[in-house]
This record gives sequence, structure tokens and C-alpha cells, in this order.
Amino acid sequence: MGSRAVAARSDRMKLLHFADAHIDMANYGRHDPETGLPLRVLDFLKSLDTIVDAAITEKVDLVIFAGDAYKDRAPAPTFQREWGRRIIRLSQAQIPALLLVGNHDLAPAAGRAHAIQEFDTLNVPFVRVLARPELLRPEQLWGLPLQVIAWPWLSRSAIVASRGLSVADPAEVNRLITEIIIDETNAWLEQADSSLPIILTAHASVEGAAYGSERTVMLGSDWLVPASLVRDPRLDYVALGHIHKPQDLNEGGRPPVIYPGSIERVDFGEAGEARFFVIAEVSRGRTHVDWRELTGTRRFIERRAVLTAPVAAAEESTENITEKLKSALPAQEELDGAIIKLIVEYPHEYDALIDEPALRKHAANAFEFHLVRRPQIEARVRLPGDQTLSSLSPLDLLDRYWLAKNIDPAEAEALEKLARQVISDEGIDKDEL
Repeated sequence: MGSRAVAARSDRMKLLHFADAHIDMANYGRHDPETGLPLRVLDFLKSLDTIVDAAITEKVDLVIFAGDAYKDRAPAPTFQREWGRRIIRLSQAQIPALLLVGNHDLAPAAGRAHAIQEFDTLNVPFVRVLARPELLRPEQLWGLPLQVIAWPWLSRSAIVASRGLSVADPAEVNRLITEIIIDETNAWLEQADSSLPIILTAHASVEGAAYGSERTVMLGSDWLVPASLVRDPRLDYVALGHIHKPQDLNEGGRPPVIYPGSIERVDFGEAGEARFFVIAEVSRGRTHVDWRELTGTRRFIERRAVLTAPVAAAEESTENITEKLKSALPAQEELDGAIIKLIVEYPHEYDALIDEPALRKHAANAFEFHLVRRPQIEARVRLPGDQTLSSLSPLDLLDRYWLAKNIDPAEAEALEKLARQVISDEGIDKDEL
């Protein structure tokens, strides 16, 4: 992995921590004619370049990437090339880097290579991929005077296979994973050299963390790391990844427990949040955290408009409706280069009055414009004559509600599964369901 004369002071380490790069997020916009890359991918690479530049310019002692290089477990070779170019720059500058394997990097089947495997395969100097839980000591960290406890993403299927558990009981699997993390971490903390800084890095959900919108599809499916474990005062810094919302889960306390967040906005749920990486000066018993904002990231702007029917529908015209919707959009200087979403709620009879081409022309300077139509149709689900609301179970009522709201069947099925879990957690008798 290469050797390096330790330049860091023995009593203080300067590290750079970032996570959730997702550089292959190409779900908006066009391609760049010069590079052939999607313009959104260039946004993510721009942030990644800023991070690598900061590491080299400020001569940090260690870079910790806390997982999810990509959004896809099998990234296209072009995206692997671009990620590799940035990591090789760190290697050539002789800046050690730890790359944690995240859930988006992990292959779905046992035995298959993960998405950042090549750095281990090629034995790239000053780069170490953390694909299994372990305690790293100075001799495994290029002689740096610190220790790192690493928790890459743990695959539930791998735990199920190794322990002979039933996949039909995900709650038991989650409980076991949490138990493994607690036991192993405490054992490593007992073994660690108490005179050297101890860093824990994990790609995981920590109890009490505020989830961003990117987590809605996974709600209820994650195993959790207890907050008390990562707040253990024997630790000097906790470098987390997986949750895109920037936050310190132990603000003002020791150790700092940091989610730096994703390096670029992924969707409209992150529209109002700045993007960050962190530079931390870590010494035994004392750590200073410096949040570095990534400026120039692509703006996401969401606006809503509600159209109400006048006494006489004929009073409205396409021109009137278009002007109302234009006024709901940001000013032209804000539109420039931004990803815009306009959600319009309106009486269904106004459908033909919404001039989408005129709105798109008005928002021509936006990077991308999305018009979301939500016609309001009165929906009533009539009950059979021999049924009353009081005779229906909670899940029966939810079924009728989703039917009335025209919820997609697949989404309704997922919601019902969550509802069953919530109702079960509240201790409602199964016969009532």
C-alpha cells in the first residue's frame, strides 16, 4: 500500500471526512458535448474535485470517505474512470485515504466484487478499501499515530446466511446486526491503545439521526446503530455516511458524531440544505471540527400553486392561468441554471387551460423544469349497505383511503406493510387487523 514518513504531529491529526458522493446521479439534464458526460455527473465531479483539492492543498494527514461512491452497485466504466482519477490524485500526493464500502457500493450477491474493488485489486498506494469490519492500528495506517474502527455497510443477506436465520424475520436480523456492532465495537475499544486518537467510521443509520427525503423508500428497513455507542467518550471522532442530511449527533459533546451529507443535492428533498465536507483536527481527548461548505452546487427549487375554481368557470382563460403560474415561479435570475419543480393543484376542468409550452418557454433558462399536475377530482368510496366505518379495521380503512386517492398499487402495498409494522409495534391485537 506504499510507505510514508509520518509528517503529522503525534498529538494532533488533520483529517478530511466526506461521504455519499453518488457521482453517477444522471437523472436530470443533458450531456456535455465536450466530455460526453451527463451535466449532472459533472456537478458531482466538481464537488469531488473541490474536496480532493482541499485535501492536497491543506496537506491533510488522512482522508476518510464514509461510503457510497456511486448510486449504482454496477457503475458504468466511464463513471469508475472519473472516480478513479480523483482517488489517484490523492495517491500521487501521498495522502492516505480510507474508502468505506457503502450499501450502494456493495454487490447484491455474495462473492461478487463491490464497486470500489479495483483499488484493492491493483494495490493502489496510500489507498485502503474497508470492505469488512475491523480495527486498524498505526501499522495498517501508513504509520499514522491513530486507530480506526471501521464498519462498512453490513449486508442482511450475508448475516442471514452466516447465522442460519430466516429472512422472514427481518426484525430479528436487524436486532442481531445491532448486537454484533455493539459487541465488536466495545471489544475493539478495550483492545485499543488509549494513548492514541480513536476514530470510528461507519456507513449506517444511527439512532436519532434526522433522515433526508432520500430515505423514504427505505423507511423501516434499516438496522440501527445505538446513539450511545457512537457517543462513547473513548472515541475522538465519528465519521459517518449513508444519511444525506448534514448533522452532528453529539453537538457540543465528545466525540463529534458527524454526517457530512451528500456532496451534491440528490433530489428536491435536499433543496434547502447546503452541502458540506468536514476537516477535523483530532487529538486524544479533543477534536476541532470545521464544516466546509461546497459552494456552487446545483440549486433545486420547488414551488407550489393552487388554482381554485371561480363561481363561473368561464371567467378563467388560458392566459389568466398561465400568468398565475408564472407568478408562482422564482424570478428569472433564480431560475438560471436551477432545477425547478412546479406543483400545480387545480380543478380537473382546468386541465386544458394549463399552457405547459408557455411555462417551459418562461423557464427556458432553468437547467431543467418539471411541471407536476395534480388535478383535484372528488373521490368517494361508497361502503356496502351492510357496512359502517366503525365496523372496519384500521387496515381496511387505509385500503379505502388509498383507493380514493388513486395511490399506485405497488406503493399502496409498501405502505400497507409499514402500517402493519406500526400497528404491530403499538401492540394492537392481530385479530383487529
